[in-house]
Amino acid sequence: MLTIEKVMLLKSASVFSGVPEEMLVALAETAREREFAPGAPIFAEGEEGTCLYVIALGAVRIHKGDHLLARLGARQVFGELAALDPEPRSASATADDAGALLFEIGNEALYELLADHAEVARDIIAVLCRRLRDAGKR
Repeated sequence: MLTIEKVMLLKSASVFSGVPEEMLVALAETAREREFAPGAPIFAEGEEGTCLYVIALGAVRIHKGDHLLARLGARQVFGELAALDPEPRSASATADDAGALLFEIGNEALYELLADHAEVARDIIAVLCRRLRDAGKR
């Protein structure tokens, strides 16, 4: 995928929507493209995590064992908790039936972005709060 396509995708993800394009270009250049076949594991609960993912294409299931916690689609972010806090992953992520193309953003690039753009931190906190509320409803 071209850098400009990555920038457009990042800009369409709510957590990065307020970030200036020049910062998104730098982030897009460090983001690693990862492709996962249908049903392929992305990470497992308990693994150390140092990155977050933005879904470019396809969908991802977040789960604890067989219990589905969330199904996420294009332009959604996951893995942000482990990227911000160096604790083991709290759930597993698996590519859904159509597979998934993801952008992997390392915690160092994320920290740099957060240092310059408080609105990204606020948006990530909002995502975390929403997920906590949803978990409390189950």
